Amino acid sequence: MPVLPNPGYTPVHLLKYGHIHTVYPALFRPVPDTDPVRERIDTPDGDFLDIDWHLSLRSDKRTAVVISHGLEGNSRKKYPLGMARGLIRLGMDAVCMNFRGCSGTPNRLPRLYHSGVTDDLDTVIRHVIRQKYANIFLVGFSMGGNQLLKYLGEDPGQVPSQVRAAAAFSVPCDLSASSARLDSTISRIYVMYFMRSLKAKIRLKAEMFPRIYDARGLNRIRTFHHFDNRYTAPLNGFRNAEDYYAKASCLQFLKNIRVPSLLVQARDDPFLTPSCFPLEQASKNPCLFLEIPEYGGHVGFHLPGRENIYWSEYRAGEFLPGYSG
Repeated sequence: MPVLPNPGYTPVHLLKYGHIHTVYPALFRPVPDTDPVRERIDTPDGDFLDIDWHLSLRSDKRTAVVISHGLEGNSRKKYPLGMARGLIRLGMDAVCMNFRGCSGTPNRLPRLYHSGVTDDLDTVIRHVIRQKYANIFLVGFSMGGNQLLKYLGEDPGQVPSQVRAAAAFSVPCDLSASSARLDSTISRIYVMYFMRSLKAKIRLKAEMFPRIYDARGLNRIRTFHHFDNRYTAPLNGFRNAEDYYAKASCLQFLKNIRVPSLLVQARDDPFLTPSCFPLEQASKNPCLFLEIPEYGGHVGFHLPGRENIYWSEYRAGEFLPGYSG
């Protein structure tokens, strides 16, 4: 323990195939009904972050959850909206953050987000704390999950005491292995999907900051490794893509986490490799709860029914409230 027993989550038969389960929500899930309120907050380096507030009618203004999206997502994607809706029904307020460059408005500075960014999450958490919330929960999906687990483990003494618990889903804990899998298998279809918007961001930054960004040859990039070697690594102070993967992966920080944290990794997730299932770390850290359902795909976890509620939303709603201060 805390490697948890198989939760017994089983989707409908068609979604027992990881690739189908991964794409199904994006194509067919109705947009969860929410009423977000956008706020722009300043960052310490002179930039800004756009966040969306979801306020619960049952809220006592003591508990808020900060929700982080995945690669090339944003706060208005279906999965953060679904999570926000599920948790505000339990009486929490929710804040869905946008990574830099993902809110629809270009940021002021050259900087873009990457898998290892944690200072922006800290900025949002401390902003929420200033609104007088006593309990802060964190939820992250995929890249957002990597960021929040890294945040909790890289300097645990600096995590505000108001942060009570976290839940992360479909996390590429080992970025090098996960990137290699996506670049070299049938999963490359996902790389092609992400590359469209990643390249668009680089072109925009090249127009804004031509002395920093060079878009020449951008169309020839076909893999994450090539993209990260060309842009992510040098623009963020890493030697190369492998140096970036090594330093940004949350895997090495899991042993240090002191906040109760649930990590849910579907065994059929096409983005993950065996090294993304941290059995040893969970068995040695009483604050890291690893749960491995057989099914779920990547940020899938569909449940049938007219309520449009997904299993990941139920699971976070079961785990987090038990750690309110």
